[in-house]
Amino acid sequence: MRDLQNPQIGIVGAGAMGQGIAQIAAVAGLKVRLMDMDPAASSRAIAAIDSMLQKLATKGKLTPAQAQEALGRISSEDSVRALADCDLVIEAVVEKLEVKRSLFAQLEEVVRDDTVLVSNTSSLSITAIAAGCRHPERVAGYHFFNPVPLMKVVEVVRGLRSGEATIDWLATLATRLGHTAVRCRDMPGFIVNHAGRALNTEGLRIVQEGVTDESTVDAIVREQLGFRMGPFELLDLTGLDVSHPVMESIYRQFYDEPRFRPSPITAIRLAGGMLGRKSGSGFYEYDGATRVSDRTAAPAKAAWQPSAVWVSARHPQETQQVLSFLEESNVEVETGREPSDDALIIVTPLGHDATTCAISEGLEPDRVIAVDTLLGLHSGLRRVIMPTPATRPSILERAQTLFAIDGTPVSTIRDSGGFVGQRIVASIVNTACEIAQQRIATPQDIDAAVRLGLGYPLGPLAFGDSVGAKRIVTVLEGLIDVYGDPRYRPGVWLARRAALGISLNVVD
Repeated sequence: MRDLQNPQIGIVGAGAMGQGIAQIAAVAGLKVRLMDMDPAASSRAIAAIDSMLQKLATKGKLTPAQAQEALGRISSEDSVRALADCDLVIEAVVEKLEVKRSLFAQLEEVVRDDTVLVSNTSSLSITAIAAGCRHPERVAGYHFFNPVPLMKVVEVVRGLRSGEATIDWLATLATRLGHTAVRCRDMPGFIVNHAGRALNTEGLRIVQEGVTDESTVDAIVREQLGFRMGPFELLDLTGLDVSHPVMESIYRQFYDEPRFRPSPITAIRLAGGMLGRKSGSGFYEYDGATRVSDRTAAPAKAAWQPSAVWVSARHPQETQQVLSFLEESNVEVETGREPSDDALIIVTPLGHDATTCAISEGLEPDRVIAVDTLLGLHSGLRRVIMPTPATRPSILERAQTLFAIDGTPVSTIRDSGGFVGQRIVASIVNTACEIAQQRIATPQDIDAAVRLGLGYPLGPLAFGDSVGAKRIVTVLEGLIDVYGDPRYRPGVWLARRAALGISLNVVD
């Protein structure tokens, strides 16, 4: 009978994931049988675990005795039969459905009927893996993230025939292992890989459109949106040999859903072997693990010379942010309903481009500059501006000087719907809302999974609440106006809660 309190865990696959899972289970006081058909792989894994435990002891996170005891709980096995008396077996082998199905069939021949069998798959259907099993109710997904000891989240995936008791027990065990369990049903990408599509695919779309370059997108995502890494830094870290197939897989599994459309940019780079850090060349160049800097010093900005500034009142909330910034900077603003003949004209689009603003408001496009106000214009938070194709160079220079008046960095991009930040934030929030609408996971688990699994500054639904659901919908509708692309259509979860003025975390 399964030991619910102190289960013995079998792990099949001694690669990075199997090694990490073995380590946290042993540290949690559980006995682990690490099995790999290659004895050398098991030996390397146990040696690596020993090294990591010693480092934890050196840092004071474990005592030397605790480190030694944890290592002693791990045994190396080379046969599936050695896992016969395990209470839980975790599969962490190659991502091929036929391989996993074959393994689960072998396991069912040797383990007890109450042994729980789980897969650490990140992309394959749990229902499909369990389809050939005699007891599919004891089969589930248990998706950890690499490196397992540091990424404190695990997706507990319920296949169509997974038993609720199995899911509940796995979620409880995750807490014992020091991880947060997020529950989801079996759908392509589960939570994290599903929600994570928006950042990368929209970043690629922006560059493909010629709005700006990769390093500028990354700088905006880090220094305006507050993310640890931009999409191209993240793609280089993961490697296009991993990221591009996942993008294509999820796109196809959702039957060519436009929100997940991949980019030929990554397909071409993958074909050329420019994978990222692991190949020494990706969107950036690398010397070993160190990125070779491609940044140049920003040119010195001239001091602001008093001149006429006029601000559009089309979006009152956005307008007020610009007016507050100008007031704090001691810059006078024209108060007339129309700008004077030489005024710098500032517009604050949500989803639209500078050209659309100029034409729809009857403004002279050669003097129009758009500024992104979605997250405010606070000092130190990178600011983003864009001219129309007709804006005079002298006007653009005035705007660059104005918005850098307090030393805050300014990025200038080409005219586009939704700037960079608006497009990425709106896409992230909208995708997460679709996950909630489809009941793949609860809003709370969506936010926890993305925050812990992807390192976002906020969960996507909390991010949407902080910006305002109505503003997110306005951005998406503006993007639809500019591009006519269904990838930007607001989902019903988002649209309804925006219309009702309630939190995106409210479940109906």
